Amino acid sequence: MKSGFLDKLIERLGRIGPEDVQNYLLQLAQEKGLIETVFNAIQEGIIVTDANGRITYVNEAACELFGLEADTSIGKRLDERVRGLDWKSLSQSQGAVSRDMEIFYPANRFLNFYIVPLLIERRESPAGTKAEPVGHAIILRDITESRRSTEKTIESERFNALTLLAAGVAHEIGNPLNSLHIHLQLMERKVRRLDGKVKEELQEAIAISRAEITRLDSIVTQFLQAIRPSKPVLHPENVNSIVEEAVRFFAPEIADRDIVAEPELRPDLPLIELDRDQMKQAFYNVIKNSFEAMKRRGILRIRTDMDATHVNISFTDTGGGMSAESLSHVFEPYFTTKSSGSGLGLLIVRRIVREHGGEMAIESNEGKGLTLTIRLPYLDKRVRMLEAGTSKAEA
Repeated sequence: MKSGFLDKLIERLGRIGPEDVQNYLLQLAQEKGLIETVFNAIQEGIIVTDANGRITYVNEAACELFGLEADTSIGKRLDERVRGLDWKSLSQSQGAVSRDMEIFYPANRFLNFYIVPLLIERRESPAGTKAEPVGHAIILRDITESRRSTEKTIESERFNALTLLAAGVAHEIGNPLNSLHIHLQLMERKVRRLDGKVKEELQEAIAISRAEITRLDSIVTQFLQAIRPSKPVLHPENVNSIVEEAVRFFAPEIADRDIVAEPELRPDLPLIELDRDQMKQAFYNVIKNSFEAMKRRGILRIRTDMDATHVNISFTDTGGGMSAESLSHVFEPYFTTKSSGSGLGLLIVRRIVREHGGEMAIESNEGKGLTLTIRLPYLDKRVRMLEAGTSKAEA
């Protein structure tokens, strides 16, 4: 904005009549209202600050993205209204700055934060002018869909690599297991020729070794089944019964850890097309994670509910929770906050949920527990027939 126009206007103020001033003010008010209407109509968020970082204008889209109220935000510092924003480093640049950022309130989104300084030219002398910073204009663009699409592609590539690695490891483990099994059979034949206590001790050792080999083979098989993408075999299932079965499975561990499990299951849930074994495995992983987060003497609340399109299953524990930084990495392979965790549990859960057309959400504050919610669709939303319009003849 050039100040020359304002200087000339000020010089002419003495020659402008009251009616002219009124007309100019009305025209300015109309233009301001039009600009605000246009800014509120666009999808991008727009925020304008003064030189001290105080908000002078915010449109409706920005209010929705950050959970702000325009009336109470005007005059407040932007970094006070948007927690975690490094305003100092963003505002010190002499030119435009573009940054991608992740926010967790009021919803988990990815935003492109584009900030450009606002300069006004002031006439210092008849010889020249000086550009003075008077604030910043900020444009916010929601890039959540594109970011998550990229994340899904990266996750798929990681999973494919993980599957190939697991298949190779399973093959390498399988060969010595078969060899051990054969040698145990040979040993067993020779032991039969022995007599007395030595024979009994060796037979017991061979039986234990064979059982451990079988167990190890079963673990490898289950691991491969867990990470290999497999199309779910769908049947109408009651989610509540799967939850109850999962809780019963962990009954000994619940008693051993002195944990209280509190199911709150809505009785009128519709049947959902599910692969029972896969969904049971997903619930097992979530419950196991909750137990490990609480260690001992905690409460696990499992709640089922529904809305217009989905059945919701939420698992809330009283463990240590997770930081925002950890939450942003929670679905990466091998990422874990536990000393002995594999970092695969939630990755497997999300794959199963997505194979069923569902969604997952995690909410947590460090030190205040964690809530994981699984949303499973119970209505087929792929096609919706619209009602035919009433013809004039029928009317």
